[in-house]
Amino acid sequence: MNLFRRAAVGAATLAIGGLLATAAPAIATPAAPSPTLAAPDIPLANVKAHLSQLQSIASANGGNRAHGRAGYKASLDYVKGKLDAAGFTTRIQQFTSSGATGYNLIADWPGGDANQVLMAGAHLDSVSAGAGINDNGSGSAGILETALAVSRAQLQPTKHLRFAWWGAEELGMVGSRYYVNNLPAADRSKVSGYLNFDMIGSPNPGYFVYDDDPTIEKTFKDYYAGLGVPTEIETEGDGRSDHAPFANVGIPVGGLFTGAERSKSSAQAQKWGGTAGQAFDRCYHSSCDSTSNINDTALDRNSDAIAHAIWTLGAGTTVPPGDVYENTTDVAIPDNGAAVTSTVNVTGRTGNAPATLKVDVDVRHTWRGDVVLDLVAPDGTAYRLKNSSSNDSADNIIATHTVDASSETANGAWKLRAQDVASQDTGYINSWKLTF
Repeated sequence: MNLFRRAAVGAATLAIGGLLATAAPAIATPAAPSPTLAAPDIPLANVKAHLSQLQSIASANGGNRAHGRAGYKASLDYVKGKLDAAGFTTRIQQFTSSGATGYNLIADWPGGDANQVLMAGAHLDSVSAGAGINDNGSGSAGILETALAVSRAQLQPTKHLRFAWWGAEELGMVGSRYYVNNLPAADRSKVSGYLNFDMIGSPNPGYFVYDDDPTIEKTFKDYYAGLGVPTEIETEGDGRSDHAPFANVGIPVGGLFTGAERSKSSAQAQKWGGTAGQAFDRCYHSSCDSTSNINDTALDRNSDAIAHAIWTLGAGTTVPPGDVYENTTDVAIPDNGAAVTSTVNVTGRTGNAPATLKVDVDVRHTWRGDVVLDLVAPDGTAYRLKNSSSNDSADNIIATHTVDASSETANGAWKLRAQDVASQDTGYINSWKLTF
């Protein structure tokens, strides 16, 4: 996970990159596996074996696996070798940042609906200070072993599965931004969800779930509820990891996180164990982020949760579109000023709005972290869509939200309310729509 803020985001420079495709030998698939198979238990020993390999790679290459260093490329080659042998089709995407060549690794599992792509990703690079075993060997190893479990099960999900290991995340999500920015609009629309896993084995762990997409969030929360483990909404990493570029173009995102430099509170220690007043990861971005900097229980639980999400969300079905009400008139948002609204008038319906009212927003802004968004129902009830965040350094808000508006009368004037709560950046509501 990176620490980039407003001044640093623009520092990395991207150059022309290519996709170097390698088609792995196909593995025979059984005739008709059950689409309702439960997700397997992901062996903790296997995940830790990947971490040991990443540690060995770092130790043999100057102590780190950072962008532009030999340890990163060796890490990518290790992961790619495992996936090629398991029957994935792998591609290396090349880009340039800070004067060095960077690499993303993309792995597709054959089959599934190409118009419904479920992605899971993690950044593979470390900072230059250390081996980066929790940040982010843990997420990289968790999704690698889940991908290998897909192969072992010869899974045939409804959706097409794609896994990704990103380069140069620690320089400002450079690799994932490059991937998203170079993904044609038609292909972006086919990505039904992106799941991000950045730091899932912190030594003093919390159990945090991203709250970006309701369906993905519920999938993870339901899994942890089944274990009797309480969760909290993830806020420390807002805008700081590889889900941000996907969210910025309207792709539903979600993920898991066990905490970084923030301290665990007494209440959190009471429900999760560990040490109150101590950072979730005392070795965050430090040389001591080694194989000894992992909590096995957290790593095991989160790896199993990844598999649960892949099996569950991969079996999803297409929901037919409903009736759309849209406003495309631009509305300026004053810098650090009063809230403004854009209105959609809904008429001709009976009864109440649905429990899954879809709200698509397109707000153009030079610093999205300054903006607060609410959906305001005809009776004045406000539903928070987005909070402000000083960590959310990206531009624009192009996102889809799902709101339980079943207590609201469908007909009437619905409003998108936007307010800029900090100075120096400007924007406007470009368009928004409701889908009933």
